[in-house]
Amino acid sequence: MKVEELIKQHESKILEFKENLNSKAKILATIIAFSNSSGGKLVIGINDKSHNIIGIQNPMLMEEALASLISDSIEPRILPNIDIIPWRDTHIIIVEVYPGPNRPYYLKSVGIESSTYVRVGSTNRLASQEIINVLKRSLSAKTFDEEIMYELNSEVINFRVASELFKPYRTLSEKDYYNLGIIAREQDKIYPSIGGILLFGEDRLKYFPDAWIQAGCFHGEDKSHIVDSQEIKDHLPIAVEQIITFIQKHLLTSITIEDIRNKEVWSIPKVAIREGIINSIVHTDYSLGGSPIRVSIFNNRIEIENPGLLPIGLTVEDITSGISKVRNRVIARVFQELHLIEKWGSGVQRMISSCVNAGLPAPKFEEIGTHFRVTLYKYRTNKPIILDNVENKIIELILTRGPLSTKEIADNIGFSARSIRSRLLQMIEKGKIVEIAKNPNDPKKKYDITSI
Repeated sequence: MKVEELIKQHESKILEFKENLNSKAKILATIIAFSNSSGGKLVIGINDKSHNIIGIQNPMLMEEALASLISDSIEPRILPNIDIIPWRDTHIIIVEVYPGPNRPYYLKSVGIESSTYVRVGSTNRLASQEIINVLKRSLSAKTFDEEIMYELNSEVINFRVASELFKPYRTLSEKDYYNLGIIAREQDKIYPSIGGILLFGEDRLKYFPDAWIQAGCFHGEDKSHIVDSQEIKDHLPIAVEQIITFIQKHLLTSITIEDIRNKEVWSIPKVAIREGIINSIVHTDYSLGGSPIRVSIFNNRIEIENPGLLPIGLTVEDITSGISKVRNRVIARVFQELHLIEKWGSGVQRMISSCVNAGLPAPKFEEIGTHFRVTLYKYRTNKPIILDNVENKIIELILTRGPLSTKEIADNIGFSARSIRSRLLQMIEKGKIVEIAKNPNDPKKKYDITSI
């Protein structure tokens, strides 16, 4: 890559600029973070704010000093490529670091607990003990959910639920449970795997208290006013449909008639939502405690956030190009057998194409702290929607009391039911409320706030 092309880029998970070697501690932190993450390039001789090429004097001496600094300071040993690149009447140095095979890397003089860094976006983050354990585990051929829980026996697995879920596709034999990795036999004893517990554990939250989904619908574009919420703590394959149902309640904007069939119209393509939910469940790092998977519905977007950064060696650019790594092999295998996963590595691309084809912005994928977040954007209108005083009162009333009938709204506001019915139809057209009914003539019909 030419220098001119390099400086056009922003600092990222795999790129950082430094003007010189003055901040040695920061340079070492970056090299350690690159080695513990997806690799990257450290470019020296470029101002990290303006991207102006400052250049360096005595490049040969600096190359030698840099190589010695890395060799003397970092454990285990790192062998990056260090190149001197001429540019006009000066030079820059590019240090190319690869994902390390002996993670975790840290400063010799400080120790593993206090100087192990990982790359999050364009920043270096000091790794917690949980993340250090993740780095160590990443060297194993086994994924976290393939590990065996020797302190338990197979009675903690709800085989009935597993059998019922597989019934539409095939009858599970005892051998199938072993092949799927749900249980394992060692020395004539049968033990559950972590994946088996997460998928079909009788009391799985006892062992993994954060392995559930927290769903919330908010009025507006932040979390200051919640409209609806649900805690989904069922078995993971069942939880998929439960969270989709919750989202559908707030995103189904209309039903159109095509020939003799009803066609649901969502404000975000259902395929994108479904892929986002399944990806979050399959790729959550269940070894990290502290928070569940979170699904947040706002007026203008949905955010799906799960614990765990991208697997070691992957970047956002990789996953949007169809490159993937399996974080939880047992969960992924079961989801594929249940036809929840269609094709390996294609989910993110389906999310992108379905949104773009619907005229929406492409989804946003980002690492935040120790979490991964997908943002799906709703339809936008150029003209602002204005509500009058009566309509604002209706919104406030429903926000306060929940879904209400036409009569309940009319009685509280002091208008006739006929007048309120007309207002409600206008508000539905504006996308501010939605009918809750079995059919158009349902006598128990109520109205609720939509998140659109």
